Amino acid sequence: MSVVPTFDRLPCGSRFLDLSRPQVMGILNVTPDSFSDGGRFAARDSALRHAAEMVAAGATLIDVGGESTRPGARPVSPLEEMERVAPVVEAIAAELDVVISLDTSTPAVMREGARLGAGLINDVRALRRDGALEAAADTGLPVCLMHMRGEPGTMQESPQYQDVLVEVRDFLTERMAACAAVGIPPERIVLDPGFGFAKTLAHNLSLFKHLEGLHVLGRPLLIGVSRKSMIGQALGREVGERLYGGLALAALAVDKGACILRVHDVAETVDAVRMIAAVQAAE
Repeated sequence: MSVVPTFDRLPCGSRFLDLSRPQVMGILNVTPDSFSDGGRFAARDSALRHAAEMVAAGATLIDVGGESTRPGARPVSPLEEMERVAPVVEAIAAELDVVISLDTSTPAVMREGARLGAGLINDVRALRRDGALEAAADTGLPVCLMHMRGEPGTMQESPQYQDVLVEVRDFLTERMAACAAVGIPPERIVLDPGFGFAKTLAHNLSLFKHLEGLHVLGRPLLIGVSRKSMIGQALGREVGERLYGGLALAALAVDKGACILRVHDVAETVDAVRMIAAVQAAE
């Protein structure tokens, strides 16, 4: 297996995340229009039940999102996003022993979510909305910076790269510098190469193949490919038929040094991660 970097504990609000081994992040979309499970968990009680099921299955983070970022998704107002996210974050914080991740680009949601008990900010726009850098810094929470060009509504309109790995790496380097300028140190940063965001299938596959090239940035990698179109395009599978392709990519991501796997199918991914760990621990 590949030689990969190791990391220590990541402080996440009142909890710590052990990054010396791969962790599984369960996806909780409290939206009506997400590509895979839109509308299923929009109500507070159903969202809390699903979060509890994912924690029981082995998720150590729950990623709560109130704005769909699938290709072609419509924008959501800050108020609407807040009304979706805040009750769910508050309920999970009160009921479950898990790190809550805020899947948001909205400064007000970052601040309120942190107040309600969130432990990580996961921003697909890498803190590029007005006021997001300052809001994230004020929370004191770690942040995950993701690579994306444009906006979800238009990002898949003919994306082009000379060298996708180099350009993703340069973008993430620049965003880390922007974070440092407002007092967010590297120790509070996780990086996401942004599979499926402003990238063709060829871009996604090349980026995944050369994922180790991002380790020079010295930060933990979060990989989110669960049920995404890159699996569908490569295998000819609809959204509900992409589990096995997703597990293959999860195993590859762990081998290539990923620290966090963002997934819909928690139990299956946890089994894959545990099996890899068992082999690695053998004499």
